[in-house]
Amino acid sequence: MPGNISKIVKAIIIGAPGSGKGTISSRIVKDFGMKHLSSGDMLRGQILQKTEAGLNAKKYTDKGDLVPDEIMVKLILNEIHSLGNVSWLLDGFPRTVAQAIDLHKSEPVNMVISLNVPFEVIIDRIKGRWTHLPSGRVYNTEFNPPKTPGIDDVTGEPLVQRDDDKPETVRQRLETYNRQTKPVLEYYKNMHLLTEFKGKYTNEIWPRVREFLSTQMITVSSIDYK
Repeated sequence: MPGNISKIVKAIIIGAPGSGKGTISSRIVKDFGMKHLSSGDMLRGQILQKTEAGLNAKKYTDKGDLVPDEIMVKLILNEIHSLGNVSWLLDGFPRTVAQAIDLHKSEPVNMVISLNVPFEVIIDRIKGRWTHLPSGRVYNTEFNPPKTPGIDDVTGEPLVQRDDDKPETVRQRLETYNRQTKPVLEYYKNMHLLTEFKGKYTNEIWPRVREFLSTQMITVSSIDYK
């Protein structure tokens, strides 16, 4: 039942591509009224708004380069400071320990939620994706298969497996993610802020995440968040 917020919660969610992070995040936002902050969305938004941080970031994204830590931190903090006194869930940031340290100096978080899904499970999940390129329709051979294998339901045209969804590509992405993220997880673990949720499926992990968050905050009324 909606109530008042017991405290402002500043949280980070971390999970590998294909771990169900997007689904878990949307459920957190729905059940707890937190503001979802996606680093990718914020980056694109500030580039469109032509903020100082956005314009600086665009110099790098236009060349396909990574945006330097100090610019990303400023961009993220711009968004957080514009929110006012609300609870938020930060997704896709920080990606480096340097970013985590700078974030902590200005906006220390209360908790970090880490989704730990075995890489083999993720690879099996993603390798079942087949796409109808002209429309963007996506099927999965495990839980959303086309009526006829390899054929789009609507047009009857062939489906393809994108390079990004091929097992060898997925494994490389996961290994890169692991190398980049492990130091960040260690940083938050040492600060006693990290809570890890292990499992194979989103519906297995979600009840534990929800129970954990329920001990940290009271579900808020929609009137608290515009």
